[in-house]
Amino acid sequence: MNWLTGIACYVMIWWIVIFAILPIGVRPAEDEMGERAGAPAHPNLRAKAIWTTFISAVLWLILYWIVSSDIWSFR
Repeated sequence: MNWLTGIACYVMIWWIVIFAILPIGVRPAEDEMGERAGAPAHPNLRAKAIWTTFISAVLWLILYWIVSSDIWSFR
């Protein structure tokens, strides 16, 4: 895997993981009239971005190990 392919794989993994993590722990904000608003009360985006980066790095390292050790041949 060359460096451009590695970066592309990491970016794709990162976006898949962020979309999987975004709904975790989301509570809708209460509106003044008692109806629920569309936006979450406390989305915790910084913590979710940090967790996403860590999980994506681990998944990318696993992918890199699989590709470099020829466990699964892509050729």
